[in-house]
Amino acid sequence: MKYNLLGNTGLYVSELCLGTMTFGGKGGIWEAIGAVDQNLVNQLVKRSVEAGINFIDTANVYSEGVSEEMTGQAIHDLGLKRDDLVIATKVRGRMSPGPNGSGLTRKHIMWQAEESLRRLKMDYIDLYQIHGEDVLTPIEETLSALEDLVQSGKVRYIGCSNQSAWKLMKALGYSDAKDISKFVSLQAYYTIAGRDLERELVPLLLDQKVGLMVWSPLAGGFLSGKYRRNQEGAKDDRRSNFDFPPVNKEKAYDILDVMDPIAKSKGVSIAQVALAWLLHQPVVSTVIIGAKKMEQLEDNIKAIDVTFTAEELTKLDEVSKLSSEYPQWMVERQGSDRKKI
Repeated sequence: MKYNLLGNTGLYVSELCLGTMTFGGKGGIWEAIGAVDQNLVNQLVKRSVEAGINFIDTANVYSEGVSEEMTGQAIHDLGLKRDDLVIATKVRGRMSPGPNGSGLTRKHIMWQAEESLRRLKMDYIDLYQIHGEDVLTPIEETLSALEDLVQSGKVRYIGCSNQSAWKLMKALGYSDAKDISKFVSLQAYYTIAGRDLERELVPLLLDQKVGLMVWSPLAGGFLSGKYRRNQEGAKDDRRSNFDFPPVNKEKAYDILDVMDPIAKSKGVSIAQVALAWLLHQPVVSTVIIGAKKMEQLEDNIKAIDVTFTAEELTKLDEVSKLSSEYPQWMVERQGSDRKKI
């Protein structure tokens, strides 16, 4: 297991991060995503730590708080040292039916930070992330509340998730101007079957030294190996019950056609190739893996040992690359005379 610095910090996180969205299965979409019980949660956490994973990501909305509770319980049951782990959770989603039951207001953030600490059975959160955008709350209010949590010692670092490039840059600029805590990471959807992040966010992350935590690296199971052209997955798999994130399936099948022989030549799974491709991207700090079965976790962990030749990386890049859009094609055309020599 390799360890990468998270953004512009000195904090080392494992290149694979254990995601907990499958823990609990309580309410709505969470039942379709996963219903892992406490016994298996303990086993998954134990195996992850044994493999060198020191980073665990959860969120208050996962199974209506149950995921956080099970994560904290597993750490307690296993007798793991809290300070050996980097624990991340999130705030934004609806946690009560009232008008202030969701969002990124000072009121909601302060309430849910305390609730997450209670559910996790911890006195501090390593990485507290806003789970998305709140179009009603000024980013200044959100950042001020997060800064107060950092100053109180209840939060060590702050991060964000599912942000547009301009809003992330605005937040970073405000933090700079006020000399307060900055977002050190972005948690975002990125996969070889969905490289939209590369248009605006990847250049921003590299320029501003913001870490990238990848969620749904297997495109919601589409790159798990269950799917082939003209052959859908099993009726009880995740995508049959919750078809998310959106995937251009025809393009994804073209990508799978290239991945399949590469996987076979190395004696590895399609999923391992998909994960390993992400681990080869310089912008990636950590890739979040989730599992409903121990076999899935074991398979995903093996991705850290998969390497590619230059030719293989070129093939994977060519079949999955984004179509050129304005202004990028104009930037590339005009910038042809100003490349490093």
